[in-house]
Amino acid sequence: MSIEGKVILLTGGTGSFGQNFSKYILKNQRPVSLRIFSRDELKQHEMRQKFEDDTLRFFIGDVRDKERLYRAMHGVDIVIHAAALKQVPSCEYNPFEAVKTNIIGAENVINTAIDCNVGKVLAISTDKAVSPINLYGATKLCAEKMFVQSNFYTGGEGTKISCVRYGNVIGSRGSVVPFFKEQRTQKVLTVTDKRMTRFWITYEQAIKFVIECVDSMIGGEVFVPKIPSMKIMDLAKAIGPECEIKEIGIRQGEKIHEVLVTHEEARNAYEYDNYFLIEPGYKGPQAGRTNQGSELNDDFVYSSDNNESWLSDDELNDLIKDV
Repeated sequence: MSIEGKVILLTGGTGSFGQNFSKYILKNQRPVSLRIFSRDELKQHEMRQKFEDDTLRFFIGDVRDKERLYRAMHGVDIVIHAAALKQVPSCEYNPFEAVKTNIIGAENVINTAIDCNVGKVLAISTDKAVSPINLYGATKLCAEKMFVQSNFYTGGEGTKISCVRYGNVIGSRGSVVPFFKEQRTQKVLTVTDKRMTRFWITYEQAIKFVIECVDSMIGGEVFVPKIPSMKIMDLAKAIGPECEIKEIGIRQGEKIHEVLVTHEEARNAYEYDNYFLIEPGYKGPQAGRTNQGSELNDDFVYSSDNNESWLSDDELNDLIKDV
């Protein structure tokens, strides 16, 4: 199923992913319409002026509001669910709000999509959902489970529902790259732990992967792209080679290394050329996939510190220039 010629609903459509997704889709594939669903009327106004494209339709709404979702999903072929409360400290200080948006909101998206007979729903997840140590990660883990197992509610017909899970997006809001660029004017860069490693993906890579997953999904999968890792110290030295680097201690809810596939998940996972596919532990109506990928060892872990692919100094410098 190509996105071209389809009606798409993008929740969280005025966020960083939503704006980059819209830009890419309007340039490279022409949907019948792309419905931008978000709470922020100012960002919608700015986005309308920025794109000036009649393909875009703007819906003020919140995923907490099921009735509004029903109206927005009428006649939709594909839903890309990117709406979430994502800032770790905000979720810790406002836990009930995080649950309402990231979990109850996910339930609303699922039920509305099934009731409106949407063809496919793909939810954007995060490495924070893997062995979570903060509330944001815990809500995204819960949402992942809901999206995967909600295929039982469709009886194998109608709506297909899956997830894509990836790591840090270079240049996104809250990314360390613009943070380091601001700090280098003071000649001091702060890192929480010098041992830290991270997965990295560009917006273009993430968007292309999302489109590929929409094309190939049959429901119930979690797709994980193969992406490179980088060491936080290498990044700091690339951005501020003349700067002092000060270690300030790991923050609450922060990991030293990230994991995208756990060894428990590896039992139900397959490796392909450019991604891993995690099948649901409880197979239901979506169990008909014929996997062409390679099985993983039971002790396999896809972690940012044991990754086979690492960003070189030249690649880091190129990425920094683009942010």
